Amino acid sequence: MKQVLQYARTGELKVAEVPAPQLLPGCVLVRVAASLVSAGTERASAEFASKSLLAKAKARPDLVRDVIAKIRRDGLTSTLQTVRSRLDQPQSVGYSSAGVVVAASDGINDINVGDRVACAGAGHAVHAEIACVPRMMVAKVPESREAESQVSFEEAAFGTVGAICLHGIRTAEVALGDTVAVIGLGLLGQITVQLLNAAGCRVFGMDLLRQRADLAIGSGAEAACTGAREFRDLCFQKTGGLGVDSVLITAETPSSEPVNLASELARDRAIVVAVGTVGMELQRKLYYEKELDFRISRSYGPGRYDAAYEQKGRDYPIGHVRWTETRNLEAFLQFIADRKLNLPSLITHRFPMERATQAYELITGNTGEPFLAALITYACAESETALPVGRRASSPVQAERSSTVSGSALNPSERISVSTVSPSPGSTGLGVLGAGSFAQNTLLPALQAIADVSFIGVCNATGPRSRNAAEKFGFSYCSNSEAELLQDPNIKAVLIATRHNLHASQCLAALRAGKAVFCEKPLCLNEGELAALVCAAFGETAFAGGERGAPARQDARDCSPKPPLMVGFNRRFAPMAAQMKQFLSEIHEPLAIHYRVNAGYIPADHWMNDTEQGGGRILGEVCHFVDFLCFLAGACPIEVQGQTVGNPGQYSMDNVVASLKFANGTLGTISYLANGDKAVSKERVEVFGGGSVAILEDFRRLELVRNGRKQITRARWGQDKGHKAEMQAFVDALRGKTSLPIPFEQIVGSTLATMRIQNSCQTGQTLTVQLSEFVSSALQKKSAH
Repeated sequence: MKQVLQYARTGELKVAEVPAPQLLPGCVLVRVAASLVSAGTERASAEFASKSLLAKAKARPDLVRDVIAKIRRDGLTSTLQTVRSRLDQPQSVGYSSAGVVVAASDGINDINVGDRVACAGAGHAVHAEIACVPRMMVAKVPESREAESQVSFEEAAFGTVGAICLHGIRTAEVALGDTVAVIGLGLLGQITVQLLNAAGCRVFGMDLLRQRADLAIGSGAEAACTGAREFRDLCFQKTGGLGVDSVLITAETPSSEPVNLASELARDRAIVVAVGTVGMELQRKLYYEKELDFRISRSYGPGRYDAAYEQKGRDYPIGHVRWTETRNLEAFLQFIADRKLNLPSLITHRFPMERATQAYELITGNTGEPFLAALITYACAESETALPVGRRASSPVQAERSSTVSGSALNPSERISVSTVSPSPGSTGLGVLGAGSFAQNTLLPALQAIADVSFIGVCNATGPRSRNAAEKFGFSYCSNSEAELLQDPNIKAVLIATRHNLHASQCLAALRAGKAVFCEKPLCLNEGELAALVCAAFGETAFAGGERGAPARQDARDCSPKPPLMVGFNRRFAPMAAQMKQFLSEIHEPLAIHYRVNAGYIPADHWMNDTEQGGGRILGEVCHFVDFLCFLAGACPIEVQGQTVGNPGQYSMDNVVASLKFANGTLGTISYLANGDKAVSKERVEVFGGGSVAILEDFRRLELVRNGRKQITRARWGQDKGHKAEMQAFVDALRGKTSLPIPFEQIVGSTLATMRIQNSCQTGQTLTVQLSEFVSSALQKKSAH
């Protein structure tokens, strides 16, 4: 499919051919018929992207501070790699569109295939032929009373901007008969004027352009002008010298003149609402003397930026929140259906998808043409025959979705060839599931440096990332179908770098397809998934004598997984970790190990803290440090206890102190903390035993002390956390040069121990980690079935 993409490094915009998005839980797939180009948000984004790197730094000093902090913590090399990767990543643009639903995920019962809908949200309602949009950011286009004047896709594409205007009006608490001043008569201002007029208000408008002022009068404004002094006089004249009841600022300017002009126009105790992005240097005198109420309207309404509402579909009760962003979107569409708005009068330009970049030439002022609303149109506009289902569902029977409708039947495999280079003879063909930042910044560059690997196929939930990864790393093709990669005979190994909740199912599917698997941590999110993976990884060899019904082997050490399975516990492969392990190998007694992690705070609604997607930071990140302790101890944990620091409400069970006892008597402590300061090193490991001490600081400084002699190793330019060595070891194992570098016993043991740490934090109990019993139970259950 075609999609408009913008590149952050240069600001270049292009219409690219990318795989269609996957249908995600809680979402619908929409074949887009029209999308609106924002002259405010999208223009600002395009202008920022086109700046030089120095100009970007001047415009965003906060990002510069973040980069400097990362250099101090991780080193120059690592920081430069991260910055370059982010600048190279294409961005999806657009946030207001309309089209026809072609698929819906399970559990969505009020949106049917064939429904005409308006879509909202940056990253969702993008300029693309097909979009994956969460249910709460979609609204059905209502039927008009008159059959010959149905709401068009072009009108419905205004939905998001209309919801922004509606929320601004509601924020101003406008009532029937109120006098309202609107400053700025661009697209937001024009729609606001029409809505206020439909609501029975007296509306006065101001814009610097005479043409826009005249258009506002034609749209229902009682009067409009082009100068501040003239507008002030106009408002007082029309209100008998009292001033207006409300002022809505829909301008877009860094100047603070609009907010201060508003204080002059308003009556005593009036409400002033900033809808557009304007300067905020308020002159206190008039705001104080009139006791004005200054408010900022946030986007489309309540629910915006709430992940539980937008991503999980948890609606607010109407008795508590009357106008959510979804209900605002629905209300605006009803205004259109009732013919209370004249949106076609605002459309100045239309661009077919193939020429979509010309819309950005227009809104950034490069063409010099006046404009108001610019639309991108698509081949399926107003055409029901363009639907994959053949035609629009016109009855409940046709609209009813079966299991084939809500799955892949309406999200067909889309494969795009990128490279014509044939795989190297005898090389290991690689397929990748998940092409996010970590995969592209860290894992794929490490694999690219290995000569025996051929990059065959890459699949991501969103098409732009798939296409970008394919081009950047030389994959033969990109696809939106995981099954296509798993069925490709040229792919011998699969790298899994998706979100945590997908790891277990994707590992199982890959193993059953006979593929070797490298899964980024964590391997899975619960013990049931872990048991299933143990059975899948062992296969029939897990049973003594190879026959079903025979007693299961009692230990994960009895065999290695077939096909090979490895988890991305990279720290054990770091050069300083290897040096530390060698130093400790001369100690023949139990060790005492402390691993302190200054993890840093992440918001409660971050996907990592989502128990369904990320599993929480204990499962998602602490597993790394459990594995590292297993590596240093040379044994698996047999007992764990976890406690969380008292939480004032800010944290998400991510201040954890965990104690581990290992089979060889070694004791370990992990302090994983989100309540620290980033100026302090992120990771510090201290090991005591046999009259020796080893201290590893952020994988940049290693101190080894024995018999009063101190040996210090430093990495001056950056960290090496072992990703390159990890990937080389995995490939060497696939090619038969070595055995799998992480014993499967330790993969299962550290994963199980991490799950028990989380359970211990919740229950307050010390828990045993009986690895042999766990494996035996899993295999016996498989044998019984």
